[in-house]
Amino acid sequence: MGEGDADIRRATPADARAIRDLTRAAYARWVPVIGREPKPMAADYDAAARHHLIDLLHVSGELAALVETIPAADHLLIENVAVAPAFQGRGYGRKLMAHAEQLAVSLGHTETRLYTNKLFEENVRLYRRLGYRVDREEAFKDGFVVHMSKVL
Repeated sequence: MGEGDADIRRATPADARAIRDLTRAAYARWVPVIGREPKPMAADYDAAARHHLIDLLHVSGELAALVETIPAADHLLIENVAVAPAFQGRGYGRKLMAHAEQLAVSLGHTETRLYTNKLFEENVRLYRRLGYRVDREEAFKDGFVVHMSKVL
C-alpha cells in the first residue's frame, strides 16, 4: 500500500467507539505477555476524544492507526500509538510518531515524552531507534513502566 493512500485527520467525539475498537485490537497481543489488559485497552475514549488530541490515520478510507497526544506545559505526551493488526508492520506507527513530533513543534514544544510497559520490548527498541532515551523506570502493577523522551 503506497503512502499516497494514507491520510491523517483529527478525531472528534463521534470517533470514540472506533478509537476504542482499534486500540483494543492493537493491544490484544500484549495481554498474554503481561497477564492483563494494558492500560490503553481500558481507557475512557469518550473522554479522551473530547480532551486529548487524537489523530486518525486512514488507508484507502479504512481506519488503520491512531496517535493520542496530550499537550503539557513544556512537552507533548504521546499517550497512545495503536495500529490495527491488519496494518501492522507497514510503518504506520513510525509515521504517526513523526506526526506527533511535528505536532509538538507546531505547538511550540521542544520535547516529546511517552511511556510503555518494560515487557513491550519491541516497542522500547523502536522508540530508541526513533531517538528516544530512557529517562526512568517505575513499578506499575506487577511490572515496570519505562518513561522515555526525545528532544526535538
